[in-house]
Amino acid sequence: MDPEVMAFLNRISRTIGFTLLWMGLNSTLGIMLGYAFVAADWQWYNYLYYFFLLLSSAGYFFLLYKIWKDPIKFPH
Repeated sequence: MDPEVMAFLNRISRTIGFTLLWMGLNSTLGIMLGYAFVAADWQWYNYLYYFFLLLSSAGYFFLLYKIWKDPIKFPH
């Protein structure tokens, strides 16, 4: 397989893997453990969860930027 095509497929597989990991972690913490739901009043774990969500979102988008910032030089 061409090295350019392999580099492109590696980028795609890394993006899919990190997306599934990020979504699985945040949905497990938020929905399955119930930290995303505010019942009657905000609790400390709600603040902690949403802070983690914002921080992990920023890290996730930065990681995607680092993966996709350099173009792949495909031969014509």
